[in-house]
Amino acid sequence: MAILEVNNLYKSFGKTEVLRGIDFSMEKGEVLSVIGSSGSGKTTLLRCINALEVPTKGKIVIDGDTVYDSVSNFGKSKEEQRKWQLACGLVFQSYNLFPQYSALENVMLAPKLLAKERDDWKRNKKQITEEIREHALSLLDRVGLSDKVGNYPCELSGGQQQRVAIARALALSPKVLFFDEPTSALDPQLTLEVLRVIRELADMDMTMVIVTHEMKFARDVSDRIIFMADGLIEADGTPDEVFDGTNEKLRAFLGNIEA
Repeated sequence: MAILEVNNLYKSFGKTEVLRGIDFSMEKGEVLSVIGSSGSGKTTLLRCINALEVPTKGKIVIDGDTVYDSVSNFGKSKEEQRKWQLACGLVFQSYNLFPQYSALENVMLAPKLLAKERDDWKRNKKQITEEIREHALSLLDRVGLSDKVGNYPCELSGGQQQRVAIARALALSPKVLFFDEPTSALDPQLTLEVLRVIRELADMDMTMVIVTHEMKFARDVSDRIIFMADGLIEADGTPDEVFDGTNEKLRAFLGNIEA
């Protein structure tokens, strides 16, 4: 069974139609990269799947659970959207860390807020907090930042901040992890730091959707690649099938990247 299914997804802002009938599915452990020019709809697609934008029309299913269905109007209530968002982890291109919190506190924040809603929170606050802390420490170690747990975002490089953001996205054990241009704000050396972590997650069979302009990385790490243009999927296949394809829009896009 597919871990993520997107069916006939549309999104409009006023009279501007940004997504125009997107269809794809992916299996657990699969790495899918989404490429395309600016304005092609890539980020809007991610935001719709993550409930940061409510689609105009369509259906989204995550691990067998329908999280959005425009026909039944499911996925629009706050409760439904929250359940929807918990199934996804999103890493933004601009980190979005809380500057007043340390790296460790940034990773612990969402799990602690969620834990406070548990019936046993008051009785077991100390134990639950320690479990959350240990899990956050293990995640920071996984992304190579065990020596930076007490540092604040202003004390970290861009690559380190993005790695904290990855650990934070993993803290709630999402079923699918999404990256929106995770290296666009980084210089080449810091980009390599972040791409190494993403590659390690891929080796651990983490299900991931990566919006990226890093073509070599996308080709190396992805099981599948989707090329988008004008709100449509123009090509979908293995890296070899997509990069060696004959779609005119794709060839033009790759030509501009290589120029």
